[in-house]
Amino acid sequence: MQSITLITKECVQEDSNDQRIDNFLFKRFRTVPKNHLYQLVRSGQVRVNGKRINASYRLQLGDMVRIPPVKIETKDACNRTTITRANFFSFTTLYEDDAVLVIDKPSGMAVHGGSNISFGVIEQLRAQNSSWKFLELVHRLDRETSGVLLLAKKRSALVELHRQIREGLVEKHYLVLVKGKWQNAKQHVKLALDKYVTASGERRVAVAGNTRPGSKPMSAHSIFKLDKSWGDFSLLDAQIKTGRTHQIRVHLAYLGFPILGDDKYGNFEINKRLAKAEVGGGSKLARMFLHAHSLQITHPVSGQRIHLRSPLSSDLQKFIDDLDKF
Repeated sequence: MQSITLITKECVQEDSNDQRIDNFLFKRFRTVPKNHLYQLVRSGQVRVNGKRINASYRLQLGDMVRIPPVKIETKDACNRTTITRANFFSFTTLYEDDAVLVIDKPSGMAVHGGSNISFGVIEQLRAQNSSWKFLELVHRLDRETSGVLLLAKKRSALVELHRQIREGLVEKHYLVLVKGKWQNAKQHVKLALDKYVTASGERRVAVAGNTRPGSKPMSAHSIFKLDKSWGDFSLLDAQIKTGRTHQIRVHLAYLGFPILGDDKYGNFEINKRLAKAEVGGGSKLARMFLHAHSLQITHPVSGQRIHLRSPLSSDLQKFIDDLDKF
């Protein structure tokens, strides 16, 4: 069966910076023939900042990409969920004014829809606030990551916040629980990352080693501070100086400290035991323990420095509390 997507406009985030427009489209429409996507670019239906581009154009942070309607093959096209008032999700708002919106993103919800996801945070918020003329993600969080998510309600605010990201003026901190006894009070990790596709077609990230033909490793800088430890578990504060895809997850896995509950780069045997409450303090852990708990920005209009925080979700906090009792 086929379904047809709507015309969308997507603002380029840091993880797509310098990516070719054709690869950008391939990632979003994996079931669509590549020659059809190339035709959409050649005919001018795909535009960047309102202008025609060619397939080799490299996207830049803050570019606005117009994506035309695309026919996609889907086994359940007739059953795809649409956003209605009945299935609105109630987000917790951490901060809001005329320029920015900050929400507490729950684990398990993607920030935007894709080929296998009917809708995400951005589609939900646009549907719930149809009178808003502009709403775009300033940055992204992985689907399983919870916590502070920043959005712009004005184009000018988006441009300014992206400038702050480029110049390293935005401070992001995550809480992450890993397997292993972390030794250093503070550790800088600077390891370039490289994207690749597995034999099954799944996209992954790895620390750059033997560079594959055509790959373009990107620098990645993380800072880890030890918050607390229990036997073979350690709670870390992770600050990212760059916002690469899966950066924290890949850096920690490479160092031998996989994130608990990480189904891509983690320790799968430990994850199974955690899901059954066989390790730790007796609580189940059915998700990845990665939470965006703090974000500092300079307000794009007032110029004031604001500090946004999200407390640990109840399931993660309970797991920590039970470790304390163990």
